[in-house]
Amino acid sequence: MKLLIMAFLAIGLCFAPDFLFAQTISGKISGKVADENGRPVEGAAISLMRLSDSIPVKYELTLAGGSFNIGISSTGSFYLKVASVGKMPFQSGQIAVDAQHLLISLNPIIMQTSVKSLQEVVITSKKAFLEQKIDRTVVNVDALISNAGTTALEVLEKSPGVNIDQAGQISFHGKSGVAIYIDDKPTYLSGSDLENYLRSMPSSTLSQIELMTNPPAKYDAAGTAGIINIKTKKTKVKGFNLGMSFGLRQSRYTATNNSMDFNYRKDKINVFGTFAYTFSNGFNDIDINRSYFYNAGQPSGALTQNSYIRTKSSGYNAKLGMDLYSSENTTIGVLFNGIIRLPDQFNNSKGQLFNVAGQPDSSIISKNKEQGKFKNSSVNLNYKHTFKKDGPELTANLDYLAFATDNNQTFLNQSQATTGSVSVDQLNGNLPADIHIYSAKADYSQPLAGGWKLESGVKSSYTNTNNQANYFNIVNGSAITDNDKTNHFLYKEAINAGYVNLNKDFKRLSIQAGLRIENTDSRGHQLGNTQKPDSAFNRNYTGLFPTLYLLYKLDTLGDHQVKMTYGRRIERPYYQDLNPFISPLDKYTFYIGNPYLLPSYSGNVELGYIYKDRISVTITYTDIRDRSTETIEIRNGYYYSRPGNIGSTKLYALNADASFDPASWFSLELSGDLWQLRQSSDFYTGTLKSHSTSFSGQAMLQFKLNKGWTLQTDGKYQSKQTDAQFTLAAKGRLNIAVSKTLSPRATLKLSVNDILNTNINQGAINNLYQTNASFRTLKDSRAVLLTLSMRFGKAVKDQRKHNQTGAGEESDRVKN
Repeated sequence: MKLLIMAFLAIGLCFAPDFLFAQTISGKISGKVADENGRPVEGAAISLMRLSDSIPVKYELTLAGGSFNIGISSTGSFYLKVASVGKMPFQSGQIAVDAQHLLISLNPIIMQTSVKSLQEVVITSKKAFLEQKIDRTVVNVDALISNAGTTALEVLEKSPGVNIDQAGQISFHGKSGVAIYIDDKPTYLSGSDLENYLRSMPSSTLSQIELMTNPPAKYDAAGTAGIINIKTKKTKVKGFNLGMSFGLRQSRYTATNNSMDFNYRKDKINVFGTFAYTFSNGFNDIDINRSYFYNAGQPSGALTQNSYIRTKSSGYNAKLGMDLYSSENTTIGVLFNGIIRLPDQFNNSKGQLFNVAGQPDSSIISKNKEQGKFKNSSVNLNYKHTFKKDGPELTANLDYLAFATDNNQTFLNQSQATTGSVSVDQLNGNLPADIHIYSAKADYSQPLAGGWKLESGVKSSYTNTNNQANYFNIVNGSAITDNDKTNHFLYKEAINAGYVNLNKDFKRLSIQAGLRIENTDSRGHQLGNTQKPDSAFNRNYTGLFPTLYLLYKLDTLGDHQVKMTYGRRIERPYYQDLNPFISPLDKYTFYIGNPYLLPSYSGNVELGYIYKDRISVTITYTDIRDRSTETIEIRNGYYYSRPGNIGSTKLYALNADASFDPASWFSLELSGDLWQLRQSSDFYTGTLKSHSTSFSGQAMLQFKLNKGWTLQTDGKYQSKQTDAQFTLAAKGRLNIAVSKTLSPRATLKLSVNDILNTNINQGAINNLYQTNASFRTLKDSRAVLLTLSMRFGKAVKDQRKHNQTGAGEESDRVKN
């Protein structure tokens, strides 16, 4: 590790004659737009286009007085397109940006009045699927047509480097422990609740996916694999504007995703909102096989089990917010969010036990039912003040979030021996939970002398959880408390953090360095019962989390760039994973918490090369200590799943992304990951050692046809991989989609996902005591989706960006 870091630092110093490292350049193009009479044109839409391929780089709107300022993050040749209602379109000549010309002031742009007034201005341009930035990769959701009619979880699964396993766990570039954010705010969810929440978000409400392996110091340090930030669509235009999307999904069963967003802007007030309704309707067909052995290795028996799980869920998501632009420099906002999800699950399972001779010994038929309710409500108050143009800026956020869940379970099992005797047992469960999270955050930025910029901030969060599990054995119609499983767990946690960040751009070299400090104080209390005594634990720990970004341009135009990043991160245990009591999943499978679970720490180093913002290649080394993951133990034929710490995890990875435009009507996007994972830890069966090399590749081809038609095909392949106890078989999928622009305000999209039905999770579970186990999970990933999107309202004008909320990283750790 030390030699690798020294090698990276040596390479960085070779590229550092100007000094350290950072982001891309900080340039600016400014000017004014007026009509032929000299009157300012307010709200004109300006597109900064790359000269080489006419791909838009940035959009801006003219302010009061017709002025505009467009920030530039890379050198090269550009031109401007300007559009406004009732005016003839304007296109500028070439604008060259290099290290000697970063601040460019243009002559006034004069727009002529159109002979025939336009009803609206519609700016159409090609949006790249991937955008590379110094600290993140940006995925434009709408650029992939097959995303239409899907959910946020499916959009994530199609993003480069992102994989989702058979349990719905999300990994990023071969690493688990990624933190999921929505609009720069942690989701406050994990496990099955995070999976189901993302399934309840229609893709029509999403704008971009930001993939960050080494997030800057201003972000919470949680997430050993980095952060995935899901950005939703926002509209802040004058007048009233409305967007609607209707999606129908047909697989074995029929489902639907629908959404509506609106905004009303007048004078200094903007009101905006989103409402979405989803109805998911699917299945999960699971085969599990277990073979048991004596100490000498001879077979002692086996179990085969098939479970057909029907899932239905209605989900309602609502957002309502208001921004008050009290002055040109000050914005005050309030935002309300609400989620209601009503899932139902029916599990019909049949298991067959075999004796040492391989003959049927007994069987069990299970009919399990779960009915749940998930509610989340939140409120955010935000404030932003810019003291002067290009000067100090202060933002502040106050957040309150409440989660309430309730899950009613019925486990009905009928066992039959070969003798014909039959026994029936029933277990009922009720699992209510309440979680309350409070957060306060403030950030301050200040330009310093010599071109340096200082950013700093503080944050405090407090979490209070109350989880109950009430289980009853039904005997002769009477409910008898099962004290082995019934429990009541209370957990409180406070996190206080502060950070400082410095950055500067030199001629060719940019540097950004940050340091974050976080203190965690946690207290857990497991209430006892007549069979189980009380137990409690207290922990207090402090960590330092440095970050470093270096970017060096090998030529004056910045066509060739190299970058290096370093970051240290933490992954705290999920709240409910600390609860030591047993929770049944089926007759043979139980979940157990782990009160001794430790936080995980990771160090991540990356060295990359970027060519013309079109091709990027990155090598990565990650060292994770005490990584938390699912572990499996077999005891007396029963299967126990619990979270555990893997002592040492090392990952070596190579990532490449590329985009090409061979013709104006054809584009190609490619992405690939090659990684090697090495793990070693003490384990139930002695020592766990795993070593695997895996590959994941993705491609998208888009053909722009005549008369508003676009054809697109995309696919993804993931090779066999081993992670801790789990070996997952190779899988892949092929999608095809077509879209038709019906009018400037309406688009119809049709796609077929997983045409070959090859996106199947299957594999084996290793390091089990005297047991071999394998599984196969078939879901309804092959589906036909039809989506209609419509937009009503006025042309884009005076768009202003809403503040991000400030709730902390605790969101990723709610697990129910």
